[in-house]
Amino acid sequence: MNDVLQLTGVSKTYGKGGPAPVEVLSSIDLRVARGEVVALVAPSGAGKSTLLHIAGLLDTPDSGQVLLRGRDMTGLPDKARTEARRAELGFIYQFHHLLPEFSAAENIVLPQLANGTPARAAQARAADLLDRVGLGHRAAHRPAELSGGEQQRVAFCRALANGPALLLADEPTGNLDPDTSDRVFDVLMALVRETGLSALIATHNHDLAARMDRVIRLKEIVA
Repeated sequence: MNDVLQLTGVSKTYGKGGPAPVEVLSSIDLRVARGEVVALVAPSGAGKSTLLHIAGLLDTPDSGQVLLRGRDMTGLPDKARTEARRAELGFIYQFHHLLPEFSAAENIVLPQLANGTPARAAQARAADLLDRVGLGHRAAHRPAELSGGEQQRVAFCRALANGPALLLADEPTGNLDPDTSDRVFDVLMALVRETGLSALIATHNHDLAARMDRVIRLKEIVA
């Protein structure tokens, strides 16, 4: 099995049984191969965030299958899904969501500790990741002391801290000005290529999408 992520026949409707149900996804088939970086482009309201939530085991489909490295995650209990999320998936959002009371390094160490990594190894991993994104000298700074682009680079490091198989990103540079967005995206792509992981990245930016391995337009895969 060369696919890190496979969605088959995934459908999702909100408000089922109510007066105005909304079908968000209908019979979606999607694959992300090992080492592949896929852009997900969709207009607002087309369901890309819902798709990412389902792919990231944060939500469940009404029908269809979600396979992660060949393992069917669809019917697993919450505890097993949480464990898979922690070990196999990394998440990046438009806003960095760093913990303000902790330093850049500590924000990267904490998810590793939650995953059972010894403190010394977690600290070494955080230092290595920060060096890779050019922020080794900012390790002790708290988020409020960092620029927007620096904060998002720390968020990238946090997402990669546990060595995930798949990175899921929802408009990861959407909150940055165009110049900063380009620079930060370059850092993200370099990190992804260096670590060899797969990525599904939702973006409205067609220029950024064109720099990835493949572009999927959600309106084209909705049945």
